[in-house]
Amino acid sequence: MNGFAVQAWAVLIGLIVALFTFDLLVAVRRPHAVGLVEATVWSVFYIAVAVGFGLILWAVAGAQAGTEYFAGWVVEKSLSIDNLFIFSITFTRFAVPAEYRHKILLYGIAFALCLRAVFIAIGTAAISLFSFTFLLFGLVLLWTAVQLIRHRNEEPDVEDTWLVRRARSIMPVAVGYHGGRMLAVEDGRRVMTPVLLVFVAIGSTDLLFALDSIPAVFGVTNKPFIVFAANAFALLGLRALFFLIEGLLERLVYLAIGLSLILALIGVKLILLFLHEDVTESVPKIPTSFSLALILFILIVTTIASVLRVRAHPEERAHPGAVRIRRGRPDDSAPPTSNHPQDGSAPGRTHAPPS
Repeated sequence: MNGFAVQAWAVLIGLIVALFTFDLLVAVRRPHAVGLVEATVWSVFYIAVAVGFGLILWAVAGAQAGTEYFAGWVVEKSLSIDNLFIFSITFTRFAVPAEYRHKILLYGIAFALCLRAVFIAIGTAAISLFSFTFLLFGLVLLWTAVQLIRHRNEEPDVEDTWLVRRARSIMPVAVGYHGGRMLAVEDGRRVMTPVLLVFVAIGSTDLLFALDSIPAVFGVTNKPFIVFAANAFALLGLRALFFLIEGLLERLVYLAIGLSLILALIGVKLILLFLHEDVTESVPKIPTSFSLALILFILIVTTIASVLRVRAHPEERAHPGAVRIRRGRPDDSAPPTSNHPQDGSAPGRTHAPPS
């Protein structure tokens, strides 16, 4: 790695740490429900930061690098909308008070970024060592696209992931939220608060989201710096975007179809790239600029079609699809957590009546 590359990584990581630190201070020192105006300001700010970084990269590293970054960022941003569905479902199922959602999302996004950095390193190493990695990534994306279409009208069971079940077995869950802390003491014993349990739920689902998200970005660029930057700036604005469009998510009834088309497009692109480089150069490659234009077209058409559909059929609601998350058992008759009281009690707990 040359000196310029080291400086570029240092600037990128420094910027990410600075943004997270500032956001963390706001979330921890002043827990509050995020309103529409605040969410709009933060969303515009993070989009401006992402676009500004891309323009600087374009000017410094060239048009190819800039195009790859913007393509990767758009792919990650579009796929992250699925994450927003999961955030909304998780907060509802666990009855999370509005003032704690900001903090939980911030910790969850920080965990997701660290996790994806590991996956990016593994993906980069695999690409350099095995020529068939692009083929494998492409097949994974095509399989995910098919599964997303098949299960587009199902909802995931965020309370029944392996990590959530494991966390419940290791430590009891507190009755209250204890001011938004993750650990507390009740009746002389250490317990985890619902804040920690929700963080585990969000983190465990993002682990599965990354399995198609990272290969998708490698479909537009194989440069780890650009892959990480695209992931980082897409995730940084995710918290503000959630509060901005939370009420609009259920109207994106064709979102699953649009995302499956994007995944299929990138999957085909990766397979063609493998055939071009390892079989015969007569197999054409899909240019990144064409991929970016087609992805934007798919997103625009999906959004417009969803709005028109909901206008004609207002009773329809969007679902994130359950392809990535283990669903509950068919015979599970337990009531959903969202029916639990909203008084700060933990999911799965009940209060005795006052004496």
